[in-house]
Amino acid sequence: MPLTRRQLLQAAVASAGGAMIPYVFSADAATQAEPKSKNDRFGIGSIGMRYQGTVNTNHALPYGDVVAICDVDREIGEKAVAHFGGKATLYEDYRRLLERKDVDVVFVGAPDHWHTKMLIDACLAGKDVYAEKPLTLTVDEGKHLLPVVRRTERVVQVGTRLRSDHIHRLACETVAAGRLGKLRRVMVGVGKNPTGGPFPSEAAPPHLNWDLWLGQAPLVPYTKERCHFTFRWWYEYAGGKMADIGAHELDQAQWGMGMQHSGPVEIEATATYPDVANGYNVATSFAVRMRYANGVELITGDALPGGVRFEGERGWLHGRKGEINGAPFDLLNDDPIPREQYQLYAHDNLSRPLRTGKEGQLDVHVGNFFDCVKTRNTPLSDVVSQNCAANVCHLANIAQRLGRKLRWNPDEQVFVGDEEANALLRRPQRKGYEISV
Repeated sequence: MPLTRRQLLQAAVASAGGAMIPYVFSADAATQAEPKSKNDRFGIGSIGMRYQGTVNTNHALPYGDVVAICDVDREIGEKAVAHFGGKATLYEDYRRLLERKDVDVVFVGAPDHWHTKMLIDACLAGKDVYAEKPLTLTVDEGKHLLPVVRRTERVVQVGTRLRSDHIHRLACETVAAGRLGKLRRVMVGVGKNPTGGPFPSEAAPPHLNWDLWLGQAPLVPYTKERCHFTFRWWYEYAGGKMADIGAHELDQAQWGMGMQHSGPVEIEATATYPDVANGYNVATSFAVRMRYANGVELITGDALPGGVRFEGERGWLHGRKGEINGAPFDLLNDDPIPREQYQLYAHDNLSRPLRTGKEGQLDVHVGNFFDCVKTRNTPLSDVVSQNCAANVCHLANIAQRLGRKLRWNPDEQVFVGDEEANALLRRPQRKGYEISV
């Protein structure tokens, strides 16, 4: 029988010295991976249990026990407690969870506008943290966060799980090895923002602490579309598709470009916005063009095909959802990359059988976090590179708002000679919820 594309890729990775091994995932994989000694297990505290918070914590079960759960929506919190066996203590205020001595690691799955503050407070409380992406809500937040992580020496893994996908990593290594020739352009599609509104305001349900949910954001009447999953389409709490999907895809783009610890030097963008009261306020259409110091152009927006496309003088690669297309990638079977020279940070966590797709990526990504908690090594999605990835998303959104070319200093993290743009690097924070260190 002819080999499938995936089998060919597996052979290519194996011949290149990579760690990928064909496997079959079994239902009892989690129990197989449990440490032999009960003393090896970590106490897990999880904050923000709607959607990704519970998903990420599920992948932590082979390494520890969920002892504390926090959610400002009591109904969601109670469901999460039951989901994880009914023994965890439920909190409404995450600071009470951080006071627990038996909480070793914290998972942050709260909405974007809470990520930085919860992360800082967890580090100051002596906890290691797995935090959802994007790492920050504004560029200014990163300037507060990074010194705290360095000073406290905590292990922080950001949930940009595509870094733990061996196919995406190999695509970036292919670019780094020069198989496309000189890299000229990277194109990133992030998808269109939903539209909606106006939405009615109403009394907050009794099981939801609406003031605490809002946190640093402006105090407004409760609107159910502002919270839970749809918070992503309000600039008060997130950055739309540009930050939601861009945190994954733009990180991959910068990783392949070798610019994961830097950023663009020029940004220009266009966008249109909805004219609706109390409705989704992210851009209804947007296009962004950036230029990096190495001359590479990055184009992103809502009208491009999803995923990341690298274009060089000798060919192209396009990666999306675990699949890579392009002639240079196909040639790896006969001419593998010398991985000892071009290998990026690889952690396949093969002590545990892996699944494919998103589940497999999270198996590896969460496993990498716990391995680094044990060894005190830097995890795959480290805060420095992920702060840079989040910044690119924020810069793109700022350029969309202003609609003109901006010059950016990635080292100083300021716009050059543009006070109007620099004012957008931070946001007012409601009293009592300020980010402080």
